[in-house]
Amino acid sequence: MSVKRVYSCIGGQAVLEGIMMKNGNKYAIAVRKPDKEIIVDVQPCASMAEKYPVLGWPIIRGVFAFVDSLSVGMSTIQYSASLVEDDEYDEPSGFEKWLYEKFGDKTEKVIMGFATVLALIFAVLVFMLVPMLISSLLKRWIDSHFVLALIEGVLRIVFFVLYIKAISHMEDIRRTFMYHGAEHKCINCVELGKELTVENVMSSSKEHKRCGTSFIVIVMIISILFFMLIRTDTVWMRVISRILLIPVIAGVSYEFLRLAGRSESGLVNILSRPGMWMQGLTTMEPQADMAEVAIRATEAVFDWRAFLTREFPELYPDGIPYPEPEPEAEADPQPKQEPQSEPETETEKSDREETETVTGGAAASQTVQGGTAQADTEAAGAKAE
Repeated sequence: MSVKRVYSCIGGQAVLEGIMMKNGNKYAIAVRKPDKEIIVDVQPCASMAEKYPVLGWPIIRGVFAFVDSLSVGMSTIQYSASLVEDDEYDEPSGFEKWLYEKFGDKTEKVIMGFATVLALIFAVLVFMLVPMLISSLLKRWIDSHFVLALIEGVLRIVFFVLYIKAISHMEDIRRTFMYHGAEHKCINCVELGKELTVENVMSSSKEHKRCGTSFIVIVMIISILFFMLIRTDTVWMRVISRILLIPVIAGVSYEFLRLAGRSESGLVNILSRPGMWMQGLTTMEPQADMAEVAIRATEAVFDWRAFLTREFPELYPDGIPYPEPEPEAEADPQPKQEPQSEPETETEKSDREETETVTGGAAASQTVQGGTAQADTEAAGAKAE
């Protein structure tokens, strides 16, 4: 009996020591701090297509969906880095001081924006232009335009594989790839009708058809087809055509990835295999505590119990019970203040001193209990806040 898969609308990405999960117009970041505490932060997000409906048209929506995901991705990575960085304070360099003087509170956003631009330039240069220039050098030996376009595409894929292999030796990147696997496992677990537990997540697959790695592979494959059909005579025209066609190729690739995420047809699964194979480089088997982080991020934006009850009624005819909320500790009542008495006489004073001598132990015990009651009250008040 084959197990059906139901599209869940959730997606995510790995960040430093954590995971971001997005569902609709909000996303959650769950990060495990160095002290092992899991911090979950939920933020709203609105796509540009919601503001401008024309950006939601096919092909066009893929370009701006990529821009939206890039913006959210960079901000979540910056947030996770702020949580996992060492507590030790390092004296800022002269350049950092100049940046803070120049941009003030916007310094980190400026740095992240600059880093994003550099990363895009690097990607276009290494994965688009360098393969094109190398294939151009082979024109003196190879006359076929189709063969040259194929060589260019193969070189592009080889460069990408070498790049992923190189950065995977870095400890932070290796752990990020493990969190990437936990993110996929969490989504696969829900979409295959399993309850979201650490055991079920760990037993799920770490590959998923809607992965960003698959998107990159699809872009590379479709670019081969595009560049086979578009022929230019000069190197500069080839460079310009490669750059101008990036949005078009990204839009077409997005439409296929969108289709693949909703379809289980044999043809779509076959065409999705190259991207799934490439995920063997960008995902690793996670640890159980990483699956816990993935679950926390998912539960912050997605009601998986309602989803499973609605989409898999044959498995959960009575629904899935929600956990009981933890009861809040009630504060002890404040001790009543004793009414002020009249000044005691010498006889009353003598009788009181005798009583205090006999019951001194009880008085000391009461003092300790009073301190405990006050601490409980303060703790409960802090929790309520």
